[in-house]
Amino acid sequence: MELSSRVKAVGDSVTLKLNEKATILQEEGKQVYNLTAGQLPFKPPKAFMDCIGGELNLLKSYQYAPVPGFVDLRQKQIAYFLKSRELDISDVDMKLDCVVSNGGKHSVYNTLGCLINPGDEVALIAPYWVSYPEMIKFWGGKMCVVKGHTYDAYIPSMEDIKSAISEKTKVIIVNSPNNPAGIHYPKKWMEEFAQLLEEYPQLLVISDEIYYEVAYFDPKPTYFYQENPELLKRTIIIDGISKKLACTGLRIGFTMGPSHFTKAYGKLQAQTTSGANSLIQRALIDFDFGNINTFLAPARTHLRKNAALLQEKFRDAGLAKCWYQTLSAFYFMIDFSRTPLFEKYSKGEASGDYSSQIAEDLLVKTGVAVVPGTDFGMPNSARFSLVLDEIPFAEAVSRMTLFFTDQLD
Repeated sequence: MELSSRVKAVGDSVTLKLNEKATILQEEGKQVYNLTAGQLPFKPPKAFMDCIGGELNLLKSYQYAPVPGFVDLRQKQIAYFLKSRELDISDVDMKLDCVVSNGGKHSVYNTLGCLINPGDEVALIAPYWVSYPEMIKFWGGKMCVVKGHTYDAYIPSMEDIKSAISEKTKVIIVNSPNNPAGIHYPKKWMEEFAQLLEEYPQLLVISDEIYYEVAYFDPKPTYFYQENPELLKRTIIIDGISKKLACTGLRIGFTMGPSHFTKAYGKLQAQTTSGANSLIQRALIDFDFGNINTFLAPARTHLRKNAALLQEKFRDAGLAKCWYQTLSAFYFMIDFSRTPLFEKYSKGEASGDYSSQIAEDLLVKTGVAVVPGTDFGMPNSARFSLVLDEIPFAEAVSRMTLFFTDQLD
């Protein structure tokens, strides 16, 4: 059976090989510290679970939902968005609309499908989420990359962004809070980005805000359209429930943008997946979004503690060059090239990416599983999660520091 060239071009997940090896080690009875998780290890809020339970005996919970989602939920999400971002768009000549999709990943995929023609360029800020490049490629687009660096906490300058924009650049994706860096771009950066967008009136923005509520250090995330609400006319906002309600498996995403865009988006969704899960949509209509911050308070405390523990362990191990202050989401990026260990792999060569080999050796020698940074656009690095319980997380970091400082036998 001959597969299409399009699907053959889709890359494999970089984590599969290491996850298989981690499973084998666990089956052999070895201790594995899995720091690859992209989800909170908590149940959703009880009030939300009660809302789901209250819908279980109703026929409509098992029938088709409208393709763009239930109107009440779409309006509720827009109201929550405007309130949480402290936005007044009454003077903006546009109607902001929302489509409910099958998770945030589906939202990004459909959005790119509605915007990208073959040959269009999409600007990405590295480190970036692993699925962006594959989606862009699948829709026939090309990507141009702007790189951040550890010493700048992975925040690129406007000059670097400008240098990546060409006449073919149609879209830029901004992911703040950021997966995999665990930071959000500061207010001054967003102010400068708003000014940049005014210089490039043809440039559209996909603002991936799926981690907005999972910020555990002030100041909280802010956005360019808060500086100039007119920019919402060419902005698509991605959101969803997977992170803020700790329910990655329930697959509900939100795409917000101008109504002419969401109408086209609905046409695409109608011919692919149709409407999202009726049961969960109906439960969300009943759930009070005002409970989200209360629900996430313990998670934020947990993430702050693990971030502080990481700083302490890195400082004590002489790895201060590798550390930067995480602020949000659940992740940290380790730059292997700034560790004493790196010379053993690079042997003084100026180029080469050893991410996968280092991550595999880390797993085999210490039992700590991380995600190589190659597919995040950051060679010679890895992402690891801060969500593990404090005691096993401390042990995992201790083992990593011994490995990175080349102190293991």
